[in-house]
Amino acid sequence: MTMVRDVMTKDVKVCAPHDSITAAAQIMRDVNCGSVPVCEGKKVVGMITDRDIVLNCVAAGKDPGSVHCHDCMTSDVISCSPDTDAHECAKLMADHQIRRIPVVENGEMVGICAIGDLATMNIHINEAGDALSQISEPLH
Repeated sequence: MTMVRDVMTKDVKVCAPHDSITAAAQIMRDVNCGSVPVCEGKKVVGMITDRDIVLNCVAAGKDPGSVHCHDCMTSDVISCSPDTDAHECAKLMADHQIRRIPVVENGEMVGICAIGDLATMNIHINEAGDALSQISEPLH
């Protein structure tokens, strides 16, 4: 049985709640991803996505240098533990239509599991593919 700890990324770039939207966007560019955890210390308090930035900042005509992450982030974060089964993690991604899940242990973020992490494992390629196809479909 493969656990999330076996496939997760341990060195995760994060934003603080008072960091600017520009800082979050620069992390997304540098890491080549569409979402970044927002943390107070090692505690995950939100996730900010490229879509959050576009809808809540750019489309609203706000200055990305002066809007903070806590103004745009989603605070209802779906997370898992390092001991979560990789199959269950893929199901969480599909059910919640997300591509990255913070991995939390004892209240602290210890890594992140991305859909690509699951897809690298042959036994999960179909599940990750199914999760991705469901993620990419609009909600009904």
